[in-house]
Amino acid sequence: MKSSILSSSFSLICLLHMFSFVSISIATDTINTNQIIRDRDTLVSSAERFEFGFFSPGSSTNRYVGIWYKRNITVKTVIWVANRESPLRRNSTASSRVLIFNPSGELVIRDDKSNNTIWSSNTTRVARKPVLQLLDTGNLVVREANDNRPKNYLWQSFDYPTDTLLPGMSIGWNPVTGRETHLASWRTYEDPTPDFTFQFDITTGYPQVVIRRAGAIQYRLGPWNGIQFKTKQVPIFKAGTFKNNSVVLYIEDTSDESVVSRFTLSPIGVGQRWTWVVGQSEDWVFSYSFPADMCDTYRICGAHGLCNPDKNPVCGCMDRFVPKVREGWIRSDWSGGCVRRSPLNCADDVFLKYSGVKLPYSSGTLFNGSNNDEECKAACLRNCSCMAYSNVRSGVSGCMLWFGDLFDFRRIKGAPLQIYIRMAASELDNNRKKRRTLIAILTSVAGIVLLGLSLTLFIWKRLRKDGLEINGEDIELPMYDLSTVNKATNNLSNDNKLGEGGFGPVYKGVLDDGKEVAIKRLSATSSQGVDEFKNEVICIAKLQHRNLVKLLGCCIQGHEKMLIYEYLSNKSLDLILFDKTKSSQLDWQKRFQIIAGIARGLLYLHQDSHLRIIHRDLKASNVLLDNDLNPKISDFGMARIFGGNETEANTKRVVGTYGYMSPEYAGDGLFSLKSDIYSFGVLVLEIVSGQRNRGFHHLDHHHNLLGHSWILHKDGMSLELVEPNILNSVNKNELLRSIHVALLCVQHSPEDRPDMSSVLLMLGGGGVLPEARLPGFFSERQGFGNERTTSTNATSRSNEYTITLLDAR
Repeated sequence: MKSSILSSSFSLICLLHMFSFVSISIATDTINTNQIIRDRDTLVSSAERFEFGFFSPGSSTNRYVGIWYKRNITVKTVIWVANRESPLRRNSTASSRVLIFNPSGELVIRDDKSNNTIWSSNTTRVARKPVLQLLDTGNLVVREANDNRPKNYLWQSFDYPTDTLLPGMSIGWNPVTGRETHLASWRTYEDPTPDFTFQFDITTGYPQVVIRRAGAIQYRLGPWNGIQFKTKQVPIFKAGTFKNNSVVLYIEDTSDESVVSRFTLSPIGVGQRWTWVVGQSEDWVFSYSFPADMCDTYRICGAHGLCNPDKNPVCGCMDRFVPKVREGWIRSDWSGGCVRRSPLNCADDVFLKYSGVKLPYSSGTLFNGSNNDEECKAACLRNCSCMAYSNVRSGVSGCMLWFGDLFDFRRIKGAPLQIYIRMAASELDNNRKKRRTLIAILTSVAGIVLLGLSLTLFIWKRLRKDGLEINGEDIELPMYDLSTVNKATNNLSNDNKLGEGGFGPVYKGVLDDGKEVAIKRLSATSSQGVDEFKNEVICIAKLQHRNLVKLLGCCIQGHEKMLIYEYLSNKSLDLILFDKTKSSQLDWQKRFQIIAGIARGLLYLHQDSHLRIIHRDLKASNVLLDNDLNPKISDFGMARIFGGNETEANTKRVVGTYGYMSPEYAGDGLFSLKSDIYSFGVLVLEIVSGQRNRGFHHLDHHHNLLGHSWILHKDGMSLELVEPNILNSVNKNELLRSIHVALLCVQHSPEDRPDMSSVLLMLGGGGVLPEARLPGFFSERQGFGNERTTSTNATSRSNEYTITLLDAR
C-alpha cells in the first residue's frame, strides 16, 4: 500500500512538472508562473531594447543569467547578472539549465542535472498572480498581472545592480525599501564576481561617493554642492531625496530616449560613462571617467594635506598648516600629513574660512538641520573636539561638523561650499597684523621694492640651503654626504653591487634609519656623463607617481656624483621576464598589471605631470618591480622635457636602445611622444611573449618579434604568441586586446599610433579596436649593435646597452 502511494505521488509530480512549466519558444517580454526559461530561450523587451537569458562572457565556458542590450547594439554588452558568484559550470548541459518562475513570484536558477539550486531572487512579498516582465528600461520586474505601478513591484533587478547604472536606476539608501544599493565591478571581463564597489556613502549624514576594494576606500568623488556631484569634467549625478539620513541618488537621466548611455565600474575600479554612437563606427564612445587624476586618490596627502592636480608635486599643506614630518615630504612621502603651525587652546580658538576646495572626508561628522551660520559655529565651538564646520544651503540645508583630523582636501576652482576650520586665536591676530603691514607697505613705493627684494633673497637662500642648482634650475632635493653613502654601502663594496649600466655601477645601501636604497654612481668611464646626470635630477625630482621610481636624493662631493633611489627588491622587469625559471612568477594577471602600470606611468609623463616628458629609453630593463611586482619606470638620463604645446623635436644626438627605438627616431632623429608609444608597444609584446624583440628568431621566417606578432594577429592566431607557462592563467579577452593595442602602438607612421590616454582606454574598455597596420622595422633581425642595461637595480647583461649616435639622418 505504501509503495503504491509513493508511486502515485511520483507520477503526479512528474505530470505537474510536465504541464505546469512550459518552456518559451518565441521572443516575448512577459511570462507567467507556468513557464520556464531554458538555456536557449530569452525574454525581449517590447521595443527590443534589452534581452534576458543565459550567456557566457567572452571565452568563458561558464553560464550566467543576465540582461544585455539588443536593438542596434552590435557589441554584446551585459548590464546585469543574476548568478554572478554562482556560475553554471561547463559540465552542466544546456537542457539542464533552467530559470523557474515559481507561483510565489520567486525566480530560481536550477541545474536539473545536479539537482542544485544555483541562485534565487529570495522574493519575500506574497504574490497572488505574478508575472515576470523585461521592461524597455532594462529593468526585470516581478509584478501582479493587473498592476503596472512601479511602487508595487514585488521584485526588480534595478534594486540589485551589478557593474552598470542605467538611467532611472539608483544607488544609495532607499528609504522605501530600506535597502542599500551600489555598483560592484566584475573581477575580469570574463568573470562577473564582484570586486571594486562604487558606493553612495551616507553613514554620517553627508553624501559622498567612494570606490572601495575589500572594504578599503580607494577613491572619493566630490564635492557635493547640495544638488549634484562635480568632477573635473562634467556633473555625473543628480540627487533624488536627502532627508533624515534617507538618500536616493540617481544617475543623470536623458530627455532624448534615442541616446543610449550607461555608467559602469570597470574591473580595474574606474567609473566610466559610455554612449553608443550610431554611424560609421557603431561602437561605445567613452565620455569621462572617475578617478580623473591623482587627487581623486583617497587620503593621498595625509591629514590636513591639500591635493592640487595643477601643481607638481600635487600635495601641499593647507594654509596655516605645516608638514608633520618634513623629511617625509622632501621624499614625497605625504602619509604623515600636516599639523597646525599654532597649537589649539580650545577656550580661545577661532574659525577661519577656506574656500575653493573639496570638503574633507565626512567620517565622524554630524548633520543637523540648522542653516544659520552663527548657530553652526556655536555648535562646533562648544565642543573642543569639533575641528571644522560647513553650511549647506543648496538643495538641502544643514550644518556639517567634523571631528578629529581632516582628510582628503583637493583644490577645485569655483567649489561652491566653504569650510571653517578651527585655528588658534594667534592665527587671527597674524591675519590682522598682515593686513596692517600690507597697508603700511602700500603707502610707500620704496617699502614695496624693499619687501620684494627681501622676499626674493629669502626664497633664493631657502632653495639653496638644502637644494641643488643645475643649469639655472633650483631643485629641492636632499643632499647626502659621501660619508653617509660610504657607510650605507660598506664603502661601495662589490658585495653591495647590484650591477652596472651605461651610467656606471649601482649599489644597494641601507641608511641609518634602516631604509634600503639603490645608489647609482657616475663612473669616469661612463657612456653617459654629467649632462645625463643633471638631466635625470631635473626630470625625476619634479615627478611623483606610483609608477615612477622615486629619487630620494643625490650626493655631489669632489669627483663623486651619485643618485639615491628607493630600492626595489625585485629589481628590473627583464631579470624576471626573460628568465625561464623566474618568469613563472608572472602569471597573466601580473603581466597585465605590469602593462597597465607602465601605461599609467607614461600617461603621467606625457600628459598629467607638471612637465611634459619623453622618456626616450623605455625598455624592460628600465622598468623596476616592487615587492608586489608593481612596475615603476626608471632611468631618466635620456629624457627630454617639452614645454607648452611642444610635442615633437629633432636631434643630432640619437639616444636609446635598438629594438625599442621608433623608425623615425633611429633613422632621422625625430622624436615625439609617439616615440615612447612605439617603445611601449614593443615592451607589451615582450611581456606577452616572454621573448626579446632584438635577437628574436623563428624557423619559418626572418621577421623580428614585431613582425611575427603582426603575422599571427592577421591570421587570427595571436594565442600562439603567448608564453606557454601562462596559458592556463590567461584572460583571453585581455590578452588579445593587449596584443592588438601593442600592434597599434608600433605602427610605422607616428600619426597612426594612439596617444597614452587612448591606450589606457583601449586596454581597460570594450568596443572595436581600429585595424593595426604594418609595424615599424617589420623585417629587422640584425641591428646596429648589442644592448646594455642602464637599469637602477639591474645586474649586468651582455646583450643590452643604451646607444648614442651623433649626426642622425
